[in-house]
Amino acid sequence: MPLNGSVSPDGALVRLAVITAVPVVVFGAVSLLTRWLSGPHALRRRHAGPAVPTRRPLELVAADVRRLARELAMVPSGTPVARRRGLLAAYDDVLCEAAAALEVPEHLADVPLAGREVERIRLLAALRSAGLVTD
Repeated sequence: MPLNGSVSPDGALVRLAVITAVPVVVFGAVSLLTRWLSGPHALRRRHAGPAVPTRRPLELVAADVRRLARELAMVPSGTPVARRRGLLAAYDDVLCEAAAALEVPEHLADVPLAGREVERIRLLAALRSAGLVTD
């Protein structure tokens, strides 16, 4: 070591490398330790909770069916075609959602646009017979 407490250029380089490497190693070790400790426990905690419903409640779906049916019935004559098609698409989606919730077979997505109105009527009748209140 040189006089007056100064450090040689090689020693300064080693200190700089250590100062840089130590935080990197510490953060890496903490990250690995966190993953290792929380991995299996996180899975247990995740499975221990109550089951999350994957579908909306049937009451909300039925309310949407009724609301969209009313909106479709009250579309004024000057309404743009895009708005009417959007309402019909939303109505079809809600009908399919209700059919899935009540386990009623539906083929609305498979039917071409020309015959879709007949399939809507058939599906609505099947949903009513399954107990869905649509009026």
